[in-house]
Order: sequence, then C-alpha cells, then structure tokens
Amino acid sequence: METLFAILHVVSAVFIVGPMAILPMTAMRAVRAGNADQVTTLAKSTNLVSLLSLLVVFFGFGLMGVSEAKDHYSVTTPWILWAIILYVVALGLTLFLVVPTMRRAADALREGTASKYPAIAAGSGVASLLLVAVVVLMVWRP
Repeated sequence: METLFAILHVVSAVFIVGPMAILPMTAMRAVRAGNADQVTTLAKSTNLVSLLSLLVVFFGFGLMGVSEAKDHYSVTTPWILWAIILYVVALGLTLFLVVPTMRRAADALREGTASKYPAIAAGSGVASLLLVAVVVLMVWRP
C-alpha cells in the first residue's frame, strides 16, 4: 500500500502541481500578446489545477499513514510540517492573488487598460519558488 500511495503522490505532484506553476507563466505570455480569451481560459485552468493539487496533499497524508513505523513520519516531522506550510502559502497566493489578477488582466485587455502583468509575474513567481522548496524538502528530507 505504501508503494501505491507513493506513486499516486509523486504522479499527482508532477501532473497537477507542475501545471499549477506553469500555467500562470503561459498566461503572462498571453497578456503580452493581448489575448484576453486565452488569459481567461488559463485563469480557469490555473484555478482548477490549484484545487486539484489538494489530491497531492491527500495522497501525501495517505503515504504518511501507511509508512513503516520505523520512519515515524507525522505532521510534526519538521520537513513535512514546513512542506505543508509552504504549500498552503503557495496555494493561497495562487488562488487568492494570481487567479483573480489573471481574470482582471483579461478584463483589462478587453477594455484596453493596464494589463496587471507585474502582479501575475510576482505572485506566480513566489508561488513557484515555494513549490520548488516543497519539492526540495520532499526529496532531501532534512
């Protein structure tokens, strides 16, 4: 069972959290190109994969629950706790800053006003760095 949860955790991290980090960067290119419809679609997609990223957490908790007793993994294990905190901050930034800013950028492009590009770049950049830190913690396990 541990192997199954490990596979589900890693595969979902790659195929769900990866797009969570990359889609806003694609949206920035669409903002520069002035493509409001594409920015709207990417905002919806980013919102969806960000919510789906909770599956990664679910599988991680499952993995923690079925891990061997000798490992003593729990939520209070420092690297796991920090990974959870960093992920929650990245998720919050994405859902409450990046996605709404992408939606406003699409509206601004339709109206011909300022594009909100810097806010998308800053929010998604910080969120991506936090997600990289989570991956480092998951691999390194200090």
